[in-house]
Amino acid sequence: MSEATTSIRPAAAPCDRGVVIITVSDRGAQGLREDRSGAELEAYLKDHGYPVRRRALVPDEIELIAGELRTAADQIGAGLILTTGGTGVAPRDVTPEATLGVIDRSVPGMAEAMRAASLAKTPHAMLSRAVVGIRGRSLIVNLPGSPKGALENLAALLPALPHALAKIQGDPSDCAAVEGEKV
Repeated sequence: MSEATTSIRPAAAPCDRGVVIITVSDRGAQGLREDRSGAELEAYLKDHGYPVRRRALVPDEIELIAGELRTAADQIGAGLILTTGGTGVAPRDVTPEATLGVIDRSVPGMAEAMRAASLAKTPHAMLSRAVVGIRGRSLIVNLPGSPKGALENLAALLPALPHALAKIQGDPSDCAAVEGEKV
């Protein structure tokens, strides 16, 4: 190959295998709080061409969160799994622990990108323990529980998301060629 003709090759669809959104909230699971984050993430994803296949709501319990993550990756086969909630430093914030227990590999650069984008808006972003990782051929992303924080963090990942999902699915193309560099 000589030079790529586009700066970034667009994916046929951002995520052919669909998205699962898992809201982690004790109060939400008890019916005491509306799941605004899950609803706003679903609308945002649909606006950006990502089909949402399922939404779930679970309490802040490691095994229940891990079970939903395994179901989304292994049974549903979602290409992208988003959690919202449980990423802070409160005693019941255990989403990162549940995620670390089910992923095969971590993607620390994506978590760092979310924190960097959030730090530009609030110093509280440094309290985020969100992780991003891969289970099989699914990308799992921990997002904050607030609708605003969840959307801002997802927006920080959006430019790299199609490429990340394609590579996780086994796209054999040369990354340099995809990004328009000489190869």
